[in-house]
Amino acid sequence: MGPTASGKSDIALAVAAALNHRGQPVELVSMDSMQVYRGMDIGTAKPPRPVRERVPHHLIDVVDPSSAWDVTRHAAAVAGAVAAIESRGARALLVGGTGLYVQAVVDDLAPPGRWPRVRRALDAEADTAALYRRLSGVDPRAASRMEPANRRRILRALEVTLGSGRPFSSFGPGMDAFPPTRWRLAAVWLPRAVVAARIEQRFHAMLDAGLVEEVAALASRPGGLSPTARQALGYKELLAHLEGGVTLELATAAAVRRTREFARRQRMWWRRDPRVSWHGSPGNPLAVVPGLVADWSEP
Repeated sequence: MGPTASGKSDIALAVAAALNHRGQPVELVSMDSMQVYRGMDIGTAKPPRPVRERVPHHLIDVVDPSSAWDVTRHAAAVAGAVAAIESRGARALLVGGTGLYVQAVVDDLAPPGRWPRVRRALDAEADTAALYRRLSGVDPRAASRMEPANRRRILRALEVTLGSGRPFSSFGPGMDAFPPTRWRLAAVWLPRAVVAARIEQRFHAMLDAGLVEEVAALASRPGGLSPTARQALGYKELLAHLEGGVTLELATAAAVRRTREFARRQRMWWRRDPRVSWHGSPGNPLAVVPGLVADWSEP
């Protein structure tokens, strides 16, 4: 785990290579909520296909971008992938991703139900900022864990809070409960300034690689992009450029800013969990690989 743009994918590949060399077969499982979508390649920083053929990867390119995907589906898919990996005598290394998706697997969370009537009533409110203020009033902990502009997540949190009569943040073990788990948790750390610079450099590299064209092609497909896919970092901002007349310069600045905010929230999410061991480097992400391999190999 670790903030976006901290080199997790390269680190995971290096760890897998080192362990495979020792005769300990490892397969990687993506915990990224957007890498599941086929065609969303550049903006989600998917490992290149030759890399995925060299080291088995799971939970990449599993659904069409017009389809819905959520934490429940991801947790079930991860469980199936891990069972298959272990049946082959290998071990699963889960990589990266959204804090809630990771916690759902690590702590075997049972997500709350659905309240369609409540959802429809909430969805009638067009002002997302007003919905966020309402959520902040009834469940400030849940509100602090999401972007004020992420309408999909805000609606879901309000739906559960109002429909169940319990705060959305109270489901599962909660923010401050860290029960025993069979998983060993490790996170990578780089200085914030280094991560911020890497985020900006990476997004400009994505633009150079054709991210605008990728977003345009996906949006023009039959079915387009699902509401979940449209919220992806970078995609949301470039859709505003392509569909809403926002200049590419402003869209780029917004994407970089939102990605940096996301990295900060990721860091805060995992810092609260005492089960996580942190492996840091002043600048080179791969410098943490020996420590991670040693951590993996300990009984």
